[in-house]
Amino acid sequence: MSYAYPAPLPLPDPAEVPEAYEGVALKRALAWVVDMLVIFLISAVTIPLTFFISAFFLPAVMLVVSFIYRWFTVSGTGSTWGMRLFGIEFRNLDGSRFSSQDALLHVLGYTISLAISPLQLVSVILMCFTPYGQGLTDLALNTTAVNTTRV
Repeated sequence: MSYAYPAPLPLPDPAEVPEAYEGVALKRALAWVVDMLVIFLISAVTIPLTFFISAFFLPAVMLVVSFIYRWFTVSGTGSTWGMRLFGIEFRNLDGSRFSSQDALLHVLGYTISLAISPLQLVSVILMCFTPYGQGLTDLALNTTAVNTTRV
């Protein structure tokens, strides 16, 4: 016997329900700081586990740890640990939660925009000025971050 899940509700319009997106850009920035601390700590644990070899490649280790951490946390709940701390999560514009593929594509887009600094700068500016608070990756994938208490 199968159960038909109801279709997700589309996300609220920022003009009609601004509290769904209020402060999200700042919360994303604060969540990013928390996530980077978590990623650094996880990466630091690899140093003694690899007989200190990973210390010579710490930026690469942090990149890999960041990618895996973000992919697994976002695909599970739509948010990283930092995002959960600040009460935001990613959603598709139709209101649905991220699948593992959505999370993979989002993290890949984020990683590419970090690698090309001007893209990250444009992304941050877009988050501050677009109605849904979307960055470049969000615009490309039709996703956004919302306050979890408002959706």
